[in-house]
Amino acid sequence: MSDLTRLTIAEARDGLAAGKFSAVELTAAHITSMDAARGLNAYITETPEKAVEMATASDQRRAQGTVGKMEGIPLAIKDLFCTKDTLTTAASHILDGFKPKYESTVTTNLWNEGAVMLGKVNLDEFAMGSSNETSFYGNVVNPWRRQTDDQPLVPGGSSGGSASAVAAYTAMGATGTDTGGSIRQPAAFTGIVGMKPTYGRCSRWGVVAFASSLDQAGPMTRSVRDAAIMLEAMAGFDPKDSTSVDMDVPNFEAALTGDIKGLKVGIPKEYRLDSVPAEIQSLWDKGIEWLKAAGAEIVEISLPHTKYALPSYYIIAPAEASSNLARYDGVRYGLRVEGKDLADMYSRTRAEGFGSEVQRRLLIGTYALSAGYYDAYYLKAQKVRARIAEDFNTAFKEVDTILTPTAPSAAFAFGEKSGGDPLEMYLNDVFTVPASLAGLPGISLPAGLSGDGLPLGLQLLGRPFDEETVIRTAGVLEEAAEFTAKPSDWWRG
Repeated sequence: MSDLTRLTIAEARDGLAAGKFSAVELTAAHITSMDAARGLNAYITETPEKAVEMATASDQRRAQGTVGKMEGIPLAIKDLFCTKDTLTTAASHILDGFKPKYESTVTTNLWNEGAVMLGKVNLDEFAMGSSNETSFYGNVVNPWRRQTDDQPLVPGGSSGGSASAVAAYTAMGATGTDTGGSIRQPAAFTGIVGMKPTYGRCSRWGVVAFASSLDQAGPMTRSVRDAAIMLEAMAGFDPKDSTSVDMDVPNFEAALTGDIKGLKVGIPKEYRLDSVPAEIQSLWDKGIEWLKAAGAEIVEISLPHTKYALPSYYIIAPAEASSNLARYDGVRYGLRVEGKDLADMYSRTRAEGFGSEVQRRLLIGTYALSAGYYDAYYLKAQKVRARIAEDFNTAFKEVDTILTPTAPSAAFAFGEKSGGDPLEMYLNDVFTVPASLAGLPGISLPAGLSGDGLPLGLQLLGRPFDEETVIRTAGVLEEAAEFTAKPSDWWRG
């Protein structure tokens, strides 16, 4: 494998600027890496010809003195983002053959800044999952393995393809979407950085919807600096998205000053759960000490409604999904299964087109919205959501950022949590869901290894639209953690 694939985005940017290599050479190295890593099943659709074409155009722009923020950087795109004339599936059978005639705003922003598309990466079907085991196109495999056995492990979800592609050096960065933790949790499982910006910072236009009041696009990279660079290129106001916020996009990279002296970091007492392994609690304590040593002030805070976050999320998100996914009926695009009449065609198409986890969530959501249950379930969940947001607002009156673990475990084996009670899988989101319900920015970064040699992540949360403080603190934490572990190249044979 070429050393070019081991560069960070920042290093590649500098190398391209210095003329050490071209965008075409950088892209070719990643195409070779993609070929060697097919066993991970990270990509649904590879687009090598398009990548070379985009890289060639990038080199031409550079020669003419025009350079974007992501000029010549090869990326993987989660197959939830619509890409013009390129298969977009949301990892679902029901979107068979769908090639949009338009481009999502986030990918348009990236292409306008010179980025190169390597392909569309795998995910849990319609982003519904925490392990990347629900895709119609098969499981994505984590490039990491336990030291004690060779069992294939999940990369987390729903952005598991994005996480696996970045961790395995088949892309310099990837787009992800985070509804309840779908960027942060897979980042923790694969030893990379994943950032969910504030809800409204990145446009949702052209992103296949799961839960409209929660979905938010963000970057997945191998360093905090790279996440800052990529987020600036992705973000921006979009009049086509009614939830997009009209405000300037900061220079996020400039926030990496390395100075957090006097910063107040909140430690929520409700996140110290008895069920969480001691090694994760220990890593959290290390993170606290690292920030304290850097000059931050540690403050214990309370987020009293935390225990209600998961049940609220698993009513609100399925309810919104039941509305959003009603458009998939076999009439206009994608899969169509003929029936004896129109209603039968709808039923057959949806039964065959949606996987079991999607069907489960649609049934939960439709039930929660049905007459007689709307007030008891959906409306009550929304009221609890407001209380959770109030908890964070209160906390941020006395602290600048909040530190927690990202996930309650390291990566686990396929079938370990998906074979029985679905609630066991849903508990993977216990540390990420509260911030999603409140629409807050959050970042996960690798900070240590489990006893089995698997990456573990720490999460930082911030005030709405204060990604800069989150990034500044994450940069200091990253430097203190000195996480240099890499997955072995077992999948390359």
